[in-house]
Amino acid sequence: MKSTKTLFLTALTLALLTTSVWAETPASGAPAAKETTPVPAPPPITAADVLALKDAMAAQQQQIERLTLQLQRLQAGQSQPPAPEAAGKTDAAQTQAIPQQLAEVSNSVAVQQNPAPSSGLNVQETTPQTPSNPLESPVISIHFRGITITPGGFAEAAFVRRSRALAADLTTPFNSLTLPGASQSQLSEFFGSARQSRPTVYVDGRLGNVELSSYVSGDFLSAADTSSATQTNSYSFRLRQAWGQAKFDNGWSFLGGQSWSLLTENKQSIAPSDDVGKANDSRPMTIDPGYNVGFTFARQYGIRLTKDFNHKVAVAVAVENPQATLTSHGNADNFLLGAAGATNSYNDAITGCATNSYTPTGATTPVYYVTCTPAATYSFNPSPDIIAKVAFDPGFGHYEVFGLYDRFRDRAFPCADFTIGKTGPCPTNPKVTGPSASGAFNASKNGGGVGANARWNFYDKHIVFGLHGFGGSGVGRYGAAQLSDLSIHANGTPDLIKNLQGLASLEWHGKKLDVYLYTGAEYNSRTSDYDLNTKTYVGYGSPLFNNSGCTAETPPSIAVTAGFNPGSLSKCTGDSRAVIEGTAGFWYRFYSGPRGRFQFGTQYSYVTRQTWTGVGGVGPEGLDNMVFTSFRYYLP
Repeated sequence: MKSTKTLFLTALTLALLTTSVWAETPASGAPAAKETTPVPAPPPITAADVLALKDAMAAQQQQIERLTLQLQRLQAGQSQPPAPEAAGKTDAAQTQAIPQQLAEVSNSVAVQQNPAPSSGLNVQETTPQTPSNPLESPVISIHFRGITITPGGFAEAAFVRRSRALAADLTTPFNSLTLPGASQSQLSEFFGSARQSRPTVYVDGRLGNVELSSYVSGDFLSAADTSSATQTNSYSFRLRQAWGQAKFDNGWSFLGGQSWSLLTENKQSIAPSDDVGKANDSRPMTIDPGYNVGFTFARQYGIRLTKDFNHKVAVAVAVENPQATLTSHGNADNFLLGAAGATNSYNDAITGCATNSYTPTGATTPVYYVTCTPAATYSFNPSPDIIAKVAFDPGFGHYEVFGLYDRFRDRAFPCADFTIGKTGPCPTNPKVTGPSASGAFNASKNGGGVGANARWNFYDKHIVFGLHGFGGSGVGRYGAAQLSDLSIHANGTPDLIKNLQGLASLEWHGKKLDVYLYTGAEYNSRTSDYDLNTKTYVGYGSPLFNNSGCTAETPPSIAVTAGFNPGSLSKCTGDSRAVIEGTAGFWYRFYSGPRGRFQFGTQYSYVTRQTWTGVGGVGPEGLDNMVFTSFRYYLP
């Protein structure tokens, strides 16, 4: 038995040795294998690695779906909205570029199937779709948990020189141009500013058949109570846009938040602007943040529903925030339109206070009282502004027709005191012999307007010509000149002002150079009324308002701070009849590519404010010559 076991073990040992030798012997005619160093085992795959891989693949799949949809639309003869810096290439060039991008995205997905361990945050360089070159001006995006985050914006160093001082930064207050008698009109001014610098962030993602997106932007063209330009220039941040949108593949989209008003002209179809390759509004290219007189716009709260029909016709309706603006003279204190801002809610700052007095009938001692001017007032709005728009893109040109409905309301007091300390019978109730709220009532007035836009591209989209017009009653605040919406009748009820706005634009876009020319005007009508009780004319632009002192200079006031209070013109109402501006300028891009964009611009503007005639003859006129320059660096 023992010999049998020994024999079995010996045979097994020989078999193992033979197998080992056979395995190490190279095949006939084949070179011997080289000895290699053992490869260390790969690190274990964690749950974070798996999550990062899923996020990256979801983002790439989303990009594939977008490019595929874009390719299908182009093949079907549909054109995508052009990017603002497109050089004007044909859709065929874009059609050829999209399959290449699809291949690149597919390769990227294949590479990411075996990623290195990560934290779930993927930063990559994406390219905005432009008709000229899809690889131009790449945008750095962050892909995180199925969404794409794209930071953007620019830093600016700009200055303005005005021939007549306005004590204004870059934004020009067109309706406050000084008249000839103002001491400021004898002085020029220079202001340098970085306050228009703008940080932005755009977020988008896809969920089934809907694209979800959001955009937030801001700048520093706002001032807190502690802001000054003496040392640290500590101006406050302000909100420009903050909206969210759900865009469905069937052409429906819903937007809510603060955005450009639906009244603002689009370049194609109807879509919001986000400054990240999708700037679809037709803003003037000016350095002046107030743009150009005649341009109709607002950035305000709104909710909007849009239906796009095959990128040929688009229809939208919006509900937006209202806010009445008022200019009226000579009225009694017999109406209430709104109030100053509430603390911790709106701007409640005070710009100045004055002490006044009156002597009651039969008294010998005057009564003193203090009146203060709020920095901002807010009307008590009865309803939102309702806006509707239809846009057409037939193949040559872009056309829009739009309308606005707004409503105004105040509270009228027929038995209110006309001047402090006066007594007498109320004109509507003889039993009331002193100041009283008896008989007070709410008075409402409907307003609104209609407008149209047209824009054409020539010479392979290098030349753009546009016309804009808008008019109605109670619509002045939507114009760049900020003319007033309404005045007040003698009985305390609203009196809407008729307003017209118009702008013509001509732009030339090159590879490095953009040149622009704009001319625009805004007009406000007279809305005067005669008060039988006070025997005076009230309202806006009355031919019997006294303008005889508009050209006579007055000494400065020292009531608050000596040296910083220009004298007020005496006997000068000076209500604006028309504001007109002509602008010429250019932008030159030194560099535009993967590292961002660096550009320089210069703007010259001539603006005039013509006023309504009154007592004293022809209405006085204010004017200004302005030169702007700007250096900007845009994030890639």
